[in-house]
Amino acid sequence: MSHDAPTASEGPTKLVIENIGLVLSGDLARPILDADTIIAENGRITGIGRRADLDLDGATTRIDAHGSTLTPGLIDSHVHPVAGDWTPRQNQIGWIDSGLHGGVTTLISAGEVHTPGRPTDIVGLKALAIAAQRTFSAFRPSGVKVHAGAPVIEKGMVEEDFRDLAAAGVTMLGEVGLGSVKDGETARQMVGWARKYGIISTIHTGGPSIPGSGLIDKDVVLAADTDVIGHVNGGPTALPDGDIVCLCERCGRGLELVHNGNMRAALLALNTARELGQLDRIILGTDAPAGSGVQPLGIMRMVSMLSSLGNVAPEIAFCFATGNTARMRELDCGLIEIGRAADFVLMDKPQHSAGATLLEAVSLGDIPGISMTFIDGVVRTQRSRNTPPAASMAQVVT
Repeated sequence: MSHDAPTASEGPTKLVIENIGLVLSGDLARPILDADTIIAENGRITGIGRRADLDLDGATTRIDAHGSTLTPGLIDSHVHPVAGDWTPRQNQIGWIDSGLHGGVTTLISAGEVHTPGRPTDIVGLKALAIAAQRTFSAFRPSGVKVHAGAPVIEKGMVEEDFRDLAAAGVTMLGEVGLGSVKDGETARQMVGWARKYGIISTIHTGGPSIPGSGLIDKDVVLAADTDVIGHVNGGPTALPDGDIVCLCERCGRGLELVHNGNMRAALLALNTARELGQLDRIILGTDAPAGSGVQPLGIMRMVSMLSSLGNVAPEIAFCFATGNTARMRELDCGLIEIGRAADFVLMDKPQHSAGATLLEAVSLGDIPGISMTFIDGVVRTQRSRNTPPAASMAQVVT
């Protein structure tokens, strides 16, 4: 098992990444930046622009991107962690590290529901959420930021329970509907309490998945009014087309599309959001680990699939996996902006792609080749063991 606890740096750091061919910002309003150099000091972005205009002196780490593309670190908005880099659902070790090799630097828990013997009593579910929040705050598998501690609400919870959770550092709910609360009225009350104390909520959408879950239809989703409509394309079974369109049209909340859902339904939700002029609502997750396994390239595959089959410009599709999620989840990463966390991916078109550039390759459905990932300004991986080899490879110079 590969793991790194977040530790303070031994001294000031300055990362310089130069000779970048293309910078994707993660921002829908300006997805491509006019820049060939990025500077990060002590884990934060401090410079974006042209090499000649920036202060490169004092670099403790210098990277030659060799013309490759830089994007924000990808964010998986829907995972189910349990303990470190192990999942009992597939009895697999190293799934988070493998995801990092797919460009994912941040994971968002939708509930630690695969924990063996998961408690459903109120004291137990609160204890589990607080423990998960504490452990993943103190322990980063391969440096990946895992935002965990997402309790599944159960009948009998009162407002004070949500106040206590927030006071303990819990900032999100697990999927509403995976516990005993499956009716819209009860869910809406508890979601309101959560929101009052700054806790972001999401809901299971579609047919049942794990034992104890059940159908959550459009009426329950609309009534609950969670901040994110979790896997609106089903997890894994999707609602009827009319219900998906209804959710897109009648609810202004986040629309999460997941790899472990129904791909045709994902394209329907995407097209409906585009017709509404609301692409800022689209975020991406894998919904893994799950019965279908774990997908180290799940987020990258979603970007390529939505671009190639959904006719979305690839630079926009990357925003679904970065800036959109960062803003919706109130994260300090996901965008190439001064002051943001220095979480990056360097990638290029895969070797022998029919696309002439990275963007063209993605628009044709290819998976980019990753040559380097960074978390908080630290190089975490170099050539990916999971993606195809990139046409150009970034290099550590000093």
